[in-house]
Amino acid sequence: MKTHELRSMSPEELEEHARELRQELFNLKFRRTTQPLDNPLRIRTTRKNLARTLTLIREHDLGLESRVGEGS
Repeated sequence: MKTHELRSMSPEELEEHARELRQELFNLKFRRTTQPLDNPLRIRTTRKNLARTLTLIREHDLGLESRVGEGS
């Protein structure tokens, strides 16, 4: 999921999305130990998506606004 799609979600939706990603990551790691995965890169992408989601949750908690397209 792209960052701009995540930014359009409410904080409650972000929390739910993070929970789903954590569950998916757990399942992928569990399956990796028992059998080979069809797409091992899926673990990496899931982990990165979780990090993006948690970053946006933290930004919201701190009250930071994203300024897309603004240079400093």
